[in-house]
Amino acid sequence: MANKSRSDNNIKRKVAVTLVAAICLILLYFLIWGFSAQNADKSGSLSQRISEAVIDMVNSLTWRNWSDALKAELVAYFEHPIRKLAHFCEYACMGGLVYILWRQWMKRGKRLYALCVIWVFVSASVDEFHQTFVPGRYGSFADVCLDTLGAVCAVFLCIHIDKALT
Repeated sequence: MANKSRSDNNIKRKVAVTLVAAICLILLYFLIWGFSAQNADKSGSLSQRISEAVIDMVNSLTWRNWSDALKAELVAYFEHPIRKLAHFCEYACMGGLVYILWRQWMKRGKRLYALCVIWVFVSASVDEFHQTFVPGRYGSFADVCLDTLGAVCAVFLCIHIDKALT
């Protein structure tokens, strides 16, 4: 009787974790799709505002008192890397969520790892294809590769955390 109760609790936990991971994954898809649907001006404006906030924060934390001209130059310099870091992080989150979702029902191993990476690769490819229909935007295979690398890093981290916890 105790084994049946433990088994029922284990299945309930798996279902709950799967449900939470699936909901987070769906919300992440909406977030990514929303960013991708922004036209070039709106997307660039968001990246610039984030770059400005980062430069202002670094300036404040380091007590540098940079001139406005230097801050503008730094914002322009770091806007592209910050945009690419956002790509990497979004898809790293996706890779981690996909791993958590499928790990509930699959054993650790090459099939699970490949499923997670392929899932993110396909998702990133579809997203980049979607961007080709947005004014001023284009699809980039380099972004698909960067997104997939984010997933690989997240899956690698999940593997090590999973092994440490079991």
